[in-house]
Amino acid sequence: MKKKVILQGGGGHAKVVIDCLQSQGYEVVAVFDIKNKGPLFGIPRYEKYNHDLHKDACILVSIGDNKVRKELVSEVMHSFTNAIHPSAMISPYAKIGEGCMILHRAIIQAGTKLGNHVILNTGSQVDHDGTIGDYVHIAPRAVLCGNVTVGEGTLIGAGAIVLPGVKIGKWATVGAGAVVTKDVGDY
Repeated sequence: MKKKVILQGGGGHAKVVIDCLQSQGYEVVAVFDIKNKGPLFGIPRYEKYNHDLHKDACILVSIGDNKVRKELVSEVMHSFTNAIHPSAMISPYAKIGEGCMILHRAIIQAGTKLGNHVILNTGSQVDHDGTIGDYVHIAPRAVLCGNVTVGEGTLIGAGAIVLPGVKIGKWATVGAGAVVTKDVGDY
């Protein structure tokens, strides 16, 4: 029997997550989305989260915005699952929290620790001994070198490069294409 998953959030990011989950052999059985209407890839879409619907399913909060993702996670009463695309490369010596989305061709090296509800977007890389806080979004093709620490809720923009040993605080934003050579404070 296929593992059943429901999604909280049905916009653009959810489309990529559905592809990822289906490539894992999971069945996405419902999408909760207050903004978008109608089925998503043939999957029923409901306006509000309902903890009584598909009680046997797991859930992912499939929203790219870190603050919104954190708010919605607090409302969920289902168990969380992870979406890990088969093309992702994950060291057996890495640790991954719950509710994470590790998308196409993402790389996680040995000794890395991912918090909960983290997005490693398409082609992103976290090298050895990285520490990634909860609700972090590492955008497509961003590269975090070894021993990088990223605080809760931070966004690392597309194509950004963070050099070895750099510490980035919580709820910070690193712009797309940036090269981060020294520590970045909170917010």
